[in-house]
Amino acid sequence: MEPTATTYDELRRAFDFFNDRLFEGRLPPCLLTLQREKRTYGYFSAGRFGTRRGDTTDEIALNPEYFAVVPVIETLQTIAHEMVHLWQAHHGTPGRVRYHNAEWAAKMESIGLMPSHTGEPGGRRVGDVMADYIVPGGPFAKAVDELVGQHSFGITWFDRFTPEKPLHPVATSAAVGPITASALAIPASEGVQIVPRVHPATAVNRSNRDKYSCPGCRVNAWGKPALRLACLECGLELVPETPESRELAPADAVGRARPRSPLSRPRSRP
Repeated sequence: MEPTATTYDELRRAFDFFNDRLFEGRLPPCLLTLQREKRTYGYFSAGRFGTRRGDTTDEIALNPEYFAVVPVIETLQTIAHEMVHLWQAHHGTPGRVRYHNAEWAAKMESIGLMPSHTGEPGGRRVGDVMADYIVPGGPFAKAVDELVGQHSFGITWFDRFTPEKPLHPVATSAAVGPITASALAIPASEGVQIVPRVHPATAVNRSNRDKYSCPGCRVNAWGKPALRLACLECGLELVPETPESRELAPADAVGRARPRSPLSRPRSRP
């Protein structure tokens, strides 16, 4: 079993299957990568790769750290989420950097994924950092049932050094309705020996100042705790650095994650 070929063949197989079932085969090829960007399941970056001849292609990146701690349906959900960004880049009008707009939200709903900034019912449909949940009986749920149940899809290789917990509540049969059990099984429970990551103790902040970073251009500012600051250049709210905060994805990437800031403001829907 050759790990590189096995891993990327599985991801390409899922991409091709969803392209056919959920996007009518309209999506162009892209480059699927594995990236350990923190606090995100994955991201999309338009025109990220190029050749010396001037050709370009888009990137869909997946975070392998979560393969062993969430059901395979969550990984497939991330692929579909980023494929909607790919669709919008070629057939729609993307929002400003990192912003998930109303067109993106409508396309998500059309394939059976409900956008939500919390990853649960009742969350905002649009915003800078978005998650989603599965619509029971929707196109995505049916496609996963076919891919996993009938075609025995799975992720073979896992990152053994895992985060302590998923970014948001994982899918369950109660939440998504009847679906093949193997799609909802946690891979680590099936014999993968994982090693939970242990974080060192955080140093005490004696300065009484917090660090804030722009998720777009990554400019930093320092101020008293619980400030609400904004970057005028990017139009984004600065994110406070917390003991659990991690690296940000590329500044031009849009991804599937939980909100990084408890201070995020509600946005009006276009």
